[in-house]
Amino acid sequence: MTDELLRWRSEFPALEKSVYMVSHSLGAMPRRTYEYLREYADLWVNKGINAWGDWLPEVDRAAQRIGRIIGAPDGTMVMATNVSQIQALIASCLEYTPARNKVVYSNLNFPTVSYVWQAERRRGADVVVVPSDDGIAVSTERMLEAIDERTLIVPISHVLFRSSAIKDVAAIVARAHAVGAMVLLDCYQSTGTVPFDVAKLNVDFACGGSVKWLCGGPGAAYLYVRPDRIRQFAPRTTGWFGHEKPFAFTMPEQKYADGIWRFMAGTPAVVALYQARAGVEVIAEIGVERIRAKSLRQTARIFELCDAAGYRVNTPRKPEQRGGTVCFDFDQAERVAKTLNATGFLCDHRPQSGIRVSPHFYTTDEEVERFMAEVARLEKSA
Repeated sequence: MTDELLRWRSEFPALEKSVYMVSHSLGAMPRRTYEYLREYADLWVNKGINAWGDWLPEVDRAAQRIGRIIGAPDGTMVMATNVSQIQALIASCLEYTPARNKVVYSNLNFPTVSYVWQAERRRGADVVVVPSDDGIAVSTERMLEAIDERTLIVPISHVLFRSSAIKDVAAIVARAHAVGAMVLLDCYQSTGTVPFDVAKLNVDFACGGSVKWLCGGPGAAYLYVRPDRIRQFAPRTTGWFGHEKPFAFTMPEQKYADGIWRFMAGTPAVVALYQARAGVEVIAEIGVERIRAKSLRQTARIFELCDAAGYRVNTPRKPEQRGGTVCFDFDQAERVAKTLNATGFLCDHRPQSGIRVSPHFYTTDEEVERFMAEVARLEKSA
């Protein structure tokens, strides 16, 4: 079988010297990134202060590029530096009252999300963390039961970083909206590898970043706000780029921008947007549906190899229930992961997950076999 997606391998220099199975944590850098970073630097050198005339439009262009991958209409996306900042920004929009002060999420969320919302207890939030029985997934029924008329917001992960389990977002959104609550979807582990549409899911907010499957490195995070929610909120976490006329330098109160830039806060990290451009362009050209089909085929093979070796698999087996990562564990797995990374077989290890591996569109079937064979060799020598 010919794998048409492998024609993109030449665009990723790291693949020439490693078996790259860690795109869930840090996607491989596209060769074109050198060109775009040079474009940013040349603008700075040649135009000086006038470079802002080119840099600022890149903020909207970056947002639109990602928006088209996740189904967000133009004018509903804004760029930030990381998801922690975005979660705190959304939290700063909210007011907690005795009648509605509940925040509901699961104990399998990425920790930074929990840190932000636990801190909201200082302002009156009643934070409810729904537990998982197995550390792999959280019962949808249990999540729905926790969401009631006192719930204000439900910040959930689309694909769980610990296990690659996919949450039933549609069911959670339906329940939240039925009781007057909002949903903030963290789609960091799905954007670029699992097809979805924020508009069709009807989430109130969504966020993620370019570090992982989008192959864009750190510093280019994104926020989606549903169109009817944009003017509803005035973030307390704000800055001069959230102003209706930033360069008017008016004082003392904030006068929020009418559109999505009211969520911008301070000066954008423009260089990260140039850095992230190439990866998003490649993902868009290939199409997430094609990436997903290949991912499901290669991760199915990893399950087979894990079973043959007797590893504990910590990822759901049903295709519709898992993202692009397979997590598996065994005695000495952390030590094996360190050795793998030191020898060019790139992966990572996380507590309660084990070794996490993620083939992407640029991964060959031979690399999957070679990686798992090296795991088995190291495991036997432990």
